[in-house]
Amino acid sequence: MARFSNAISGYRVPVHRNPALIVTILVFFAVWTVTLVGTTDLANWLLENLLVFIALGALALSYKRMQFSDLSYLMIFFFLCLHVYGSMHTYAENPFGFWLRDVLDLDRNHYDRIVHFSFGFLLAYPIRELFLVGFKFPPWIAWMQPIEVTLSISAFYELIEWGVAEVFFPAQGMAFLGTQGDVWDAQKDILFAFTGALVATTLVSMINRKFKVY
Repeated sequence: MARFSNAISGYRVPVHRNPALIVTILVFFAVWTVTLVGTTDLANWLLENLLVFIALGALALSYKRMQFSDLSYLMIFFFLCLHVYGSMHTYAENPFGFWLRDVLDLDRNHYDRIVHFSFGFLLAYPIRELFLVGFKFPPWIAWMQPIEVTLSISAFYELIEWGVAEVFFPAQGMAFLGTQGDVWDAQKDILFAFTGALVATTLVSMINRKFKVY
């Protein structure tokens, strides 16, 4: 019987013998294709998905050396789906964000906040697994890495995002950045990602203390 692996599971299987991972990959590429076909701004879609191409390439090339658990791949899948859906209409013009704004009577489209929070919340587990299993860090250090890495990457990404938009894609700059007139947008995005990682790490710590699943 097939087993669903987590970070401390002592087993991993090749892709062709892992139906859960195969289905996850196929569903993601289907979602990705739909966002490409339905995009309202191809230049922005390509710009937003540049890091997706890089991330998928890195995961594929490093698979034999560092194979994540099924749970980590599932969390990466959910985050990438949220991101590519945002790239379909641009984050600032995302339909779900507008629906949420109207339902909750918000002052702006907050889809970008959802994705930034999800970056920390959904990728904290894979990041810990990378340091715990891949780099063989002591468990007490690996607990801190998701929060530290999320904060560092978020800040670095905001700088790179601004630089790329300003230098190479000035026409798509505002759509790509999605600030919606908020001068503190970058700082708030970093805060949401940091909060997501903090919440996820706390929850996993509590679950691990009770059930020893991590």
